[in-house]
Amino acid sequence: MNVIAETLLTTPAPVAIWATLWILTLPAMLLLADPEAMRHPGQALRSQLFSRRSENRHRAALEAMAATQFAEEVRVAADRAALAAERWQERWEQATDDVCTAWQDWLDADARVRAQFAASAFGTPWSARTPTEYAARERFLHRTVRTAAGHGWLPAAAAADALAGRGGWDARLHPLDQELVVSRAAAGHLRDRYERAVAAERGARHDADLARRTSDSLRHESRTAAEHTAGLRHLLPADPTVGAPTSELALVPA
Repeated sequence: MNVIAETLLTTPAPVAIWATLWILTLPAMLLLADPEAMRHPGQALRSQLFSRRSENRHRAALEAMAATQFAEEVRVAADRAALAAERWQERWEQATDDVCTAWQDWLDADARVRAQFAASAFGTPWSARTPTEYAARERFLHRTVRTAAGHGWLPAAAAADALAGRGGWDARLHPLDQELVVSRAAAGHLRDRYERAVAAERGARHDADLARRTSDSLRHESRTAAEHTAGLRHLLPADPTVGAPTSELALVPA
């Protein structure tokens, strides 16, 4: 055995001869395995060759069908991603408009505070501190807070807090002082709303950018899949259900 192994390693000619004989005798071995093939060897070889070609065409058709199905699914996903990207873009644009509106509202509120603060430097006119006067001041505070809440300058809960005398609202103050307190509260509320709008705009911009990049990626993938499928269309059968078992069609990868 050692001599044979050494001979095969040092002299490649026997190996080549043995491989050639194996290839030449393979059809005969296949024929010997089938008694019917022994009686009609030519027909058996043609049948085997035809069966092998048919299997190859069948496998190629399944692969083409799988590629076509994948391309269609990617196209649908790309269309949906494009629609989602448009909606996120619209949401970002709306968030940008909200930031501009909130910024302007804050500037207007700050201007009112400055004007009322400058007017308060002259002091408040004297008035008798009677129950009637305090009732009038309380009504003035409630009316002023409701008006500010109606314009969106104060939260809706501010009116209830003013009626209940909580949240820092003091009905005993002079109406001019009450106006200054309401304006300062409104400026603080509008500043907070502006900061929330800025944060919302930042998040909407991030989501819109992510949706756009996802849409572009899927669109590129869809074009690539479509180009690949175009080269396989000649392999598709006229009727996808003809020549393909149901179980194999069900196993086509998406």
